[in-house]
Amino acid sequence: MIIGIGVDIVEIGRMQALIARWEGRFLEKVFTADEIALCDQRSHRAASYAARFAAKEAFAKALGTGWDDTFSWKDFSIRNEPSGRPTPVLSGRMQSRLQNVKVHLSLSHSETHAVAMVVLEK
Repeated sequence: MIIGIGVDIVEIGRMQALIARWEGRFLEKVFTADEIALCDQRSHRAASYAARFAAKEAFAKALGTGWDDTFSWKDFSIRNEPSGRPTPVLSGRMQSRLQNVKVHLSLSHSETHAVAMVVLEK
């Protein structure tokens, strides 16, 4: 049974501007060290960050709570399988909160926008 759906879209140019202005401060606040290492290796760095940012927003929407003290940026991150498939990673506190819940994730981007969709299934 689907218990939550979230979708978000991010302008890649806006992400480029945030990175240019705040670089380390912004990246370290929002992304895990593994996400930063992965995105920094990509030729379209800002698009990779934008897609992951959209996924974090989509996850918050799927939870139905938005941003509050029960959810932070790093509670939801993304790693890539060897095949390239993005896989959601939940923090320990989020795993406890979402026991027996499967998290489905899809990412995509064009030249100007990145989009993510998250479905929570119990």
